Amino acid sequence: MKKKLGKIKNVKFGIGGYQDAMIGLHVTLGSDGWGVGDSYSAWDAESIKWSENSNWAEDDRDKQYAEILRYLSKLLKDAKVDSVDKLKGIPVEVTFDGNMLKEWRVLTEVL
Repeated sequence: MKKKLGKIKNVKFGIGGYQDAMIGLHVTLGSDGWGVGDSYSAWDAESIKWSENSNWAEDDRDKQYAEILRYLSKLLKDAKVDSVDKLKGIPVEVTFDGNMLKEWRVLTEVL
């Protein structure tokens, strides 16, 4: 495991992710010489409709939507901001397993 310090370089709440068909929080984290993207999102209900061939139910999507908003609520609290656009520039600690993003967190101790 390797940890790097950086900032939230870009952030949006909206459509993005896999095939631009997911709604949620999409961030770019990084610093000089490195960067990584992360997304906390679920299939967008207006882009991806449920069918009998789906391996999930609408209740599953509803639960994912609730999880995303709870995650966002905690992120805003940790960053001491009141809107998604104000997350840009917030310092973060990013943990990698090899070259793969494992997790990241707001550096609450420096805010």
